[in-house]
Amino acid sequence: MIPLRAIFKGTRPRQWTKNAFVFAALVFAPKLGELKADLLSLLTFAVFCLVAGAVYLINDIRDVEKDRLHPTKKFRPIANGDLTIATARNSALCFLVAGFAISWWLAPLFTLILAIYVVLNLAYTMYLKHEVILDVMIVAFGYLLRVEAGGVVIGVEISNYLWLCTFLLALLLAIGKRRHELVMVEGAANHRAILKEYSTDLLEQMMGVTTASILVFYALYTQVAVGGKKNLIWTVPFVIYGIFRYLYLIHKREMGGDPAEILFSDWRMTINIILWLLVAIGFVYLG
Repeated sequence: MIPLRAIFKGTRPRQWTKNAFVFAALVFAPKLGELKADLLSLLTFAVFCLVAGAVYLINDIRDVEKDRLHPTKKFRPIANGDLTIATARNSALCFLVAGFAISWWLAPLFTLILAIYVVLNLAYTMYLKHEVILDVMIVAFGYLLRVEAGGVVIGVEISNYLWLCTFLLALLLAIGKRRHELVMVEGAANHRAILKEYSTDLLEQMMGVTTASILVFYALYTQVAVGGKKNLIWTVPFVIYGIFRYLYLIHKREMGGDPAEILFSDWRMTINIILWLLVAIGFVYLG
């Protein structure tokens, strides 16, 4: 009997929120509400869920022995024995084949983006995650590929400012995760060797620079990059609150190990994101 529940859990469905970045082009193009564009974006989201799930399974196969020693990762399906390595490998292969087949049907350029995403993630798993600073930049670049794929599939060119905002936000989340691992996990360097190269002071400085950059570039984006919809400047307070709330949660509530956890467990953050999205959509589509 195929352990469907264990396979599903192994694809880390909570992390699918990252794939929502494919909708950025749809919302800000603006094409939200156009049936064809909506369906294409949903398919793009589904493809990234399949392929990202395959990458997670491959990563867990490679790190199974280390995960068994980790306080939280030991509960992952492969590490705890709910999912055999053979089943995980076959499932990952099926997800990759399905994902690439659908991506080619949607747009050949999407297939290229997807291939870069997979190669980059495999390189990260095998080597790049051991390269200080580059490790968090590679994670952030994965978000950029999602945004670009969302634009390619619906035929929209992505603004440079949207690229910058996406990259910097993802970089902040990646740095915050490193900080959480360094501060919270006992013997952290034994579980993730790259943490030996970081210090809390260095990570705090990196977060400060990244936070300031996000606010500057997002403010510029609202004024010059969204078809003259300068009322979007009123969404800046939501962005400021969201970033400051995130910093509060990782410093005072000891969160940050999983950005998806913050999204789902902190109702203030959730409401802020929903309000930001509603206000942004209102200004983009209604002026």
